[in-house]
Amino acid sequence: MKKDINPPIVEDIALAIVQEGDEENHEWNSYLINLKKSTIEGVIVSTQGYGEIKGEKKKTTLFRHFLDTLPSSSAKKIEPIAPEVLALSNEFWVSFFLDGKMYDKKYIFVAESVTKNNMITVPIIEKRGVMIK
Repeated sequence: MKKDINPPIVEDIALAIVQEGDEENHEWNSYLINLKKSTIEGVIVSTQGYGEIKGEKKKTTLFRHFLDTLPSSSAKKIEPIAPEVLALSNEFWVSFFLDGKMYDKKYIFVAESVTKNNMITVPIIEKRGVMIK
C-alpha cells in the first residue's frame, strides 16, 4: 500500500543557479551541491523549464545529465541556463544512491525567482546565486 512506502528524505543536497562573470559579461549556470559528509553515487539530474512568456506557453527540452559521483562538500556544474529561460519555472529532478538506498528530490526555481534580491553567496562554490536546499 502507498501508506507503507517511506522513501528516504533528501537532506544536505542543494541546487543553485549561479551568476558567473562580471556584471556586463555574465552567464548563468546550475550546480548540484553536496553538503553531506559522504559521497553520493549514480547521480542523475533531469532538467526542464516551463511556463508563460508574454502570455504564450513555453516549455524547454527535457535534458538528463549523468554526474556519476559527487564527493562530500563539493559541487558539480549541471548545465548553463540562457537568461530568457529564467523567466520560466526551472525544474531539476535529482536522483542518487547513498549507502545502498536510492534518493530523489524535485527542486523548482519558480518563474522570475532568480533575481539579485534572492541571491546569496552559495556555499562551496563561493559565488553569488540563488540556492534551494
